[in-house]
Amino acid sequence: MSQTPDQLHRFLFEHYEVRGELVQLSTTTHDMLCGHHYPQAIQRLLSELLVATSLLTATLKFEGAITVQLQGNGPVRFAVINGNHLQQMRGVARYDGVIAENAGLHELIGEGHMMITVIPEEGERYQGVVALDGDTLAACLENYFAQSEQLATRIWIKTEPHDELPKAAGMLLQVMPDINTEQHALDFEHVTTLTDTIKSEELLNLSAQEVLYRLYHQEEVRLFDPQAVSFVCNCSRARCEAAILQIGKAEVDALLEEQNEIKMDCDYCGTEYHFSAEDLAKIFNDQLTPPEEPKTVLH
Repeated sequence: MSQTPDQLHRFLFEHYEVRGELVQLSTTTHDMLCGHHYPQAIQRLLSELLVATSLLTATLKFEGAITVQLQGNGPVRFAVINGNHLQQMRGVARYDGVIAENAGLHELIGEGHMMITVIPEEGERYQGVVALDGDTLAACLENYFAQSEQLATRIWIKTEPHDELPKAAGMLLQVMPDINTEQHALDFEHVTTLTDTIKSEELLNLSAQEVLYRLYHQEEVRLFDPQAVSFVCNCSRARCEAAILQIGKAEVDALLEEQNEIKMDCDYCGTEYHFSAEDLAKIFNDQLTPPEEPKTVLH
């Protein structure tokens, strides 16, 4: 089967008050994971979290970002994915010890919680916290929607190995806001029952059009133009320089006495930034040097 592009698809049921999303990822998961040496179970967890964040980001009604973070007392101290309305994603995990290849959510995180932080470009940020009570990440997210949004929501997340790193896909179905009648509940149950029949190999390898036709060929579904999903890290040398200024010259000088340079690594993409003594002196000199006044030229 040919590889599908990394895209998020939104769709609506014409005769039911239900909206849906479908996302399929392979390049994005590869780009996020390839700079690290995570055990397979953590690769799978981050891939699932990546799908979940993409689906959640697509529910935003404004421009902004969303962070989904897992924390607990298990061997994985935390796992986090950052995404925005442009479907630009990045993620990282921190762990200790040996991780079993088939470890599941609770074996990895232990007793913990999921924090979802929504950061609009305009307006106040919002954070929701939900306990990891479900057996799967999808079940935990469904609990989040039930508690914080009071919207009936079902989520499916699938992963499989692909060229040594996972590919992942997911679907989300959700009732429209302010829809709460017995008939609407029956309609939602009907389309979720159809979606429960999806096989991993179908969701991961078929095009979105083929997936939706196999599931809902007896329904009328409106599919909107897809949105590309990608791994994007916003680290830069300029950001590192700003962090160095925050550390302060005295501490930087002390570090230079111990080593010939300062090296900073990006947790997300693994890029290394090196600063020599000359680089650091220029950074602090530039900070102290006032901008040059414009010159008046006499004729």
